[in-house]
Amino acid sequence: MSEQMINWLWPNPHLKEIEVTAEQTDRLGHTNNVRYLEWLEGIAWSHIEALGCGWEVKDALGKAMAIVRTEIDYLSASYAGDELLLGTWITSSDMKLQSTRHFQLINTSNGKTILKAKMDFACISLKTGRPAKMPEEFIAAHEKGLAQSQTAENH
Repeated sequence: MSEQMINWLWPNPHLKEIEVTAEQTDRLGHTNNVRYLEWLEGIAWSHIEALGCGWEVKDALGKAMAIVRTEIDYLSASYAGDELLLGTWITSSDMKLQSTRHFQLINTSNGKTILKAKMDFACISLKTGRPAKMPEEFIAAHEKGLAQSQTAENH
């Protein structure tokens, strides 16, 4: 299935291709829920790095965006050998403290959405772990990410 034929929730997703291995499944033969969380966190990092705000920027500024809430809707199972395509978007931010990111995982063989997810983030100080104002570098990365997802017709 071509990427153009996938019905993404928002335009211009940041993408990661995934092939499910037998080691990533549980006793039921389905992909283990822990793997989904790992994939969501991994693509979130990959996307923010692509937007110019990787770990080196966060470390130098002493701030990071920490996950404060995760919602996952499991819509279909995936199994060993399945080829999946995971997309993510930054969908909102107050450009001060918080942002929200959405995810969609597609089985590329049939176009089915495996899961939809949402993560809320808060900017924190790496020294104290307490909420902190977003630095300009974070704001710039969020603005780029939001611009990519703003032309959506179907969200």
